[in-house]
Amino acid sequence: MRLFFVKDFLDLIFPRNCELCGRTLFDGENSLCSICVGTFPVTSYHLRATDNDLTEKIKGLSEIGRAMAYLKFTKEGKSQKILHKLKYKNKPQLAHELGILYGRLLIESECLLDWTLIVPVPLHPLKLKRRGYNQSEKFGLGLSEVLSIPLENALERKKFTQTQTNKTRLERMSNVEEVFQISPLVSVASHHIMLVDDVLTTGATMCACANALLANKAKTVDLVTLAAGGK
Repeated sequence: MRLFFVKDFLDLIFPRNCELCGRTLFDGENSLCSICVGTFPVTSYHLRATDNDLTEKIKGLSEIGRAMAYLKFTKEGKSQKILHKLKYKNKPQLAHELGILYGRLLIESECLLDWTLIVPVPLHPLKLKRRGYNQSEKFGLGLSEVLSIPLENALERKKFTQTQTNKTRLERMSNVEEVFQISPLVSVASHHIMLVDDVLTTGATMCACANALLANKAKTVDLVTLAAGGK
């Protein structure tokens, strides 16, 4: 009883607010209110994971099995606001909660949950030090928690890459070729891997990561992102 009193008192003095709309959060709500979650631009890619806009986008770049995203990316929309907070506003708990929400959706949708390992797309060590966390890893940890699939930082980024903005599809792929390598501490051989990132645009970065995993004898690699744009 005393713990509940302390929590209620702290909530009164330091109210917890939704990261998107600013509404006061109720018990059971963490970073997001149920209203915002209920109005998310959720995609249906997980229901047709082998044949959708994303699989079309990455054709010819990598031997990917499935590709799916939780949210549809739209400029000035909720998904863009979320990504901005993850990258620039120090909100690791938000990425973790979104992973939990998407994991629950995958279970409820009775998707084929045959992955044996979750691998996040890595940040360069200097960028990781600046930001303090890898938002893709936090998203993956939320998925890992709900789906009971281990997460490993199996990939390392060897060098900074030039900005991908305003580059063509082929230029983006060329920009990230040979950027990623497998960590010497992790084996990906024979694993069915869920490769996770925060956003998929052209797919060049994720495909470069997938190619590194497949070259090191991963059995299959599927792409799962927090958000993705259309064609």
